[in-house]
Amino acid sequence: MGAIELYDVFLLGALGLVAYFIGNISPSTIMAKRQGLDIKKEGSGNAGTTNALRVMGKKAGAITCIVDILKGVVAVLIGLLVLGNIGSYFCALCVFLGHVWPIVYKFQGGKGVATAFGAVLGVNPLLALISLVIVAIVVFTSKRMSLGSIVGAVCFAILAIFLEPGFFAFACVMAIIILVKHRANITRLIHGEEPVMGIFKKKDETETTETEEGEKEDE
Repeated sequence: MGAIELYDVFLLGALGLVAYFIGNISPSTIMAKRQGLDIKKEGSGNAGTTNALRVMGKKAGAITCIVDILKGVVAVLIGLLVLGNIGSYFCALCVFLGHVWPIVYKFQGGKGVATAFGAVLGVNPLLALISLVIVAIVVFTSKRMSLGSIVGAVCFAILAIFLEPGFFAFACVMAIIILVKHRANITRLIHGEEPVMGIFKKKDETETTETEEGEKEDE
């Protein structure tokens, strides 16, 4: 291995480390602490968008979603600028891993859906937007965010074969992790026990099932 190639390997590792720590940024955890809460002990205990929305309201949910998406985009663009496509692909995976298993928060992160979307958006906007449309259709027809996330994860990995072949292996790893993080949701979906999202419920139904949903539904 030549000096230039060895330098590229070290540079790729450094980029991956930077992307991983960008992924460690957790807006929901930070906002919850400012309110005297521990997001890991509230609602579903997840640090993602859905739990932030449930525990702290629409504004916190929106901020969490936007920041989680942006950190994926930023990490990928850094990789792209420094090492081209391979840098962007590797940073996409690393920022995702940083979100799901953040060392800063004792490896207790979110399920990675929003950050994965941001990373894919940075890698290939068309791939991300088609996946988003699929997720939206599934969510609005099933009224369950978890099902949309699961279907979206599978679809973006498959679509990568045609739209971004070089990213396919990375996409598969990300998709598998998302599925594993949603394993409890998958079990409930199979048994018909996954709750409908609060925004699709009538007011009286929401009030009577709010506590139950907090333990089940998640990003």
